[in-house]
Amino acid sequence: MLVNDALVAALVEVERHVGRLGWGQPARLFALVRTADLLAAEPSLAAHLSGAMPDGYSSIEQEDFRPGTDLAEALARITWPPTVAGCVLALERAFLPADAEEQLPSDPDEAARVVAAHPRRLDLRVVVGVTRDEDRHGVARVRGEDGDLLSGADLVPALASALAHTLE
Repeated sequence: MLVNDALVAALVEVERHVGRLGWGQPARLFALVRTADLLAAEPSLAAHLSGAMPDGYSSIEQEDFRPGTDLAEALARITWPPTVAGCVLALERAFLPADAEEQLPSDPDEAARVVAAHPRRLDLRVVVGVTRDEDRHGVARVRGEDGDLLSGADLVPALASALAHTLE
């Protein structure tokens, strides 16, 4: 499958935007619209979007998005109008190496406390996007590593599937 360069560019832009505010942020949701369509609908944005590629995507943050404690349930309630070409979700998660995960308690709340305090914990910012054209991609950054982003079409497949359902 060919990588959709416009989608990847939008994800990188969203990751940089979110990253400017540092770590410890809640999940953030963005609509993707074709930049050419946005400029046609809102010509006053031309100066602001002067460097954007017309055949690319522009992201519009959904500032009222509050997923609460169940992200899957929050995403299941979302539907986008036809003018939205895709959507992006940025979120942070903590991970442990596989050998440390084996020692986690079965209670989810207790496990979350253990992960949060674990000295080998890795914090990861994941930005996943999907389009109505069925393109899917994700980028991720490990906290403390300012270099290259991790990237892949199947980076977080369950999250991509949940986002794709919001476009149906």
